[in-house]
Amino acid sequence: MLFMNEMEIDFAAERFAAHKTLGPATKTLRNLRDAANENSDGWAYWPKPCRAAKKLQELITSAMHPRESTEPTAKEVRAAYAPIKAFRTKSGIQFAIVEP
Repeated sequence: MLFMNEMEIDFAAERFAAHKTLGPATKTLRNLRDAANENSDGWAYWPKPCRAAKKLQELITSAMHPRESTEPTAKEVRAAYAPIKAFRTKSGIQFAIVEP
């Protein structure tokens, strides 16, 4: 299971804050992490939100190593949001999903 820890999420959110696709993606991941922390033992201990964000974490992690991949498109980010939106609906936990 891919797992970005809290510091990696914060670093990515700061690094890509002004980016047109990665800015919303990292804000959404940060919002999901914060919601997990507020409604469970924490992001690191509740696997469901982390699993839902797997594709989003892959896009962000890949962008942090630009030689390995290309920049994600808005379409790819929206596709990565699908399991996150499903998790939000099933869990009933509210958090903002920021569209690119």
